[in-house]
Amino acid sequence: MGFYEGEICMRRKFPVIRKLLLVVADILVLVCGAYISGFIGNGYTIQVGQTPYFSLLLIQVLTTMVLLHFNGLFSIIRKTSEEVFAGIIMTMINTYIIFAIVLSLSDFGHLFWKMLLTTAIQLVLLLLWNYAYWKIERRFMYERNTLIVGSKEECERVIYRMQAQLHLRDCVRYVCPNFQFRQWQNIVNDIELVIICASLQLPEKVEVMRFCYQHDKQVFMIPDFFEMACSRVELDKIDDIPVFRPRYLRSTIEQQFIKRMFDICFSLLVLILLLPVFLAVTISIKLTSPGPAFYSQKRVGRYEKEFSIYKFRTMVTDAECLSGPVLAVENDSRITKLGQFLRATRLDELPQFVNVLLGSMSVVGPRPERPFFVKSLKKELPEYSYRHNVKPGITGLSQVYGKYNTTSEDKLIYDLFYIQNSSLITDVSIVFQTFRVLIDKASTEGVRLSAIHTDLAAYQIKNTRNTKG
Repeated sequence: MGFYEGEICMRRKFPVIRKLLLVVADILVLVCGAYISGFIGNGYTIQVGQTPYFSLLLIQVLTTMVLLHFNGLFSIIRKTSEEVFAGIIMTMINTYIIFAIVLSLSDFGHLFWKMLLTTAIQLVLLLLWNYAYWKIERRFMYERNTLIVGSKEECERVIYRMQAQLHLRDCVRYVCPNFQFRQWQNIVNDIELVIICASLQLPEKVEVMRFCYQHDKQVFMIPDFFEMACSRVELDKIDDIPVFRPRYLRSTIEQQFIKRMFDICFSLLVLILLLPVFLAVTISIKLTSPGPAFYSQKRVGRYEKEFSIYKFRTMVTDAECLSGPVLAVENDSRITKLGQFLRATRLDELPQFVNVLLGSMSVVGPRPERPFFVKSLKKELPEYSYRHNVKPGITGLSQVYGKYNTTSEDKLIYDLFYIQNSSLITDVSIVFQTFRVLIDKASTEGVRLSAIHTDLAAYQIKNTRNTKG
């Protein structure tokens, strides 16, 4: 076995050890930050018996680790340094906000500035440590040769997206747009990753999966509605025949009650805490462009009932007077300069917390679309109606994992997967991940008007020689 194969084997064999090293080191860094903060604060030292600071520190470290997990920072090897920094910064900001609220409502208000100093020092140390660890991981990170199996259009789309994610170091070596010839079986020793596109028929997917398992190859599957529906199934039986029972794409009464309580409490908290931001944005809009600061628009909600959504105005007045309903595109001339900032920071969405209080929306859920687009999308995607089984949300899985210009098909899979797996923990996780997305410029890109064209000739499997050792 050569060095390259041995390094891949080591990475497959010891992923838990690397993750454990990162987690333990993060905890030690947080504790060290607290000790440094103690020494800076007039020689104050932390001892196990000291309360309430030590008790609060334990809770703060635990909270920080939970938020790091929510932001996917227990594994940083295939993230950009910007993603790592953004995740850590938003994690520490969220941690301090939580503790600032707790301290203000308790008898520990005198620890407010001490916890601020502690959090600031921990942030600096976490950034330094994670960047050093990221650099080490990147140095030993291997390039995964990739095979894509699917239709020509899907292969082009996947290649286009992968070329924008060079930090993943997934190099497309081959594509197989024609499954019938099974040419993909001949280059098994040249690849480490196989991407199965949604266009393949189920028997073909099973064949590729079985083949990859037999040859120890990593598999990525782009799901269609069938795979999404099977993402969370319950085991049942008919006599002694095992059957899978997919869950209905709707929430239970208990889930609806818990979600409503969370919506009311969270939206009230946001509206109270961000009242100064509301006033500042309102005044800024009135000063920079003619027209109202707010606008309402008809959207489709739960059970396909229409409601009025509230937002800060980011476009010129009567932006769709001539064009009619159209999606925002890159460099859209209708968007004001202030509107570009509001969209990039998602501040234009803040008035929707009023919709949450009124009950027409939820904090987390599929984004509500306009009736014009819903009508056309239902014709194009028959499963689109299922996303209206729950209330629409201010944020959702497609906002956290997708972008503004993510295709409607991909957004639908995210939304249906969320409905299938919704819970209070899932909602909390999405809320915290949304803070990280707020500073990700790519997530707010407009719809690209140009089509995707990729020359697949360079990726074709040019011979049928069997290379399976």
